[in-house]
Amino acid sequence: MFARTQRLLLRPVWPEDAENLFSALNDQGIVCNLARAPWPYSRDDAHAFAARAQDPLYPHFLLTLPGDAGQTLVGSCGLGNHDGEAELGYWIAREHWGKGFATEAARAVIANAWMLGHRKLIGSHYIDNPASGAVLRRLGFKPTGVIRPRFSAGRGSEAMAQEYTLESDMVDVERPLAA
Repeated sequence: MFARTQRLLLRPVWPEDAENLFSALNDQGIVCNLARAPWPYSRDDAHAFAARAQDPLYPHFLLTLPGDAGQTLVGSCGLGNHDGEAELGYWIAREHWGKGFATEAARAVIANAWMLGHRKLIGSHYIDNPASGAVLRRLGFKPTGVIRPRFSAGRGSEAMAQEYTLESDMVDVERPLAA
């Protein structure tokens, strides 16, 4: 599955992406805010992620710049199965922070989620990463009021995470999500 936004090409992860993935994600400041990526992040971890089979109901994408044949890795965004619910997740390489890429990519992933038949998405962020919470709110996610510990492989421990939800009937598909 592929998606295109104004500035990004969202495409599957291929085995040959492992080295670029390692270079982009081998950053403790990024990995500590992810639930599943371990720290230190190794080349073996990148190869394992790049070789992982795509689940058609929970696609994940690499975010690339289309003008360079998809070689510049901006980050990743996709859906995962978290306790039976579709969860939105994303990360952006440090040199691309603050440019709106997470919001732009997530809008495309959310549109795909609705087309795949998901009617509710969940998201969360560690409370010491408020920028991720700002992305979720820009996308229309609403805080559930639940803040609870969630394991972070990058931290090697639990950290407090704020939970959010977005239901398909909360979004006017004819009107773009707020910028």
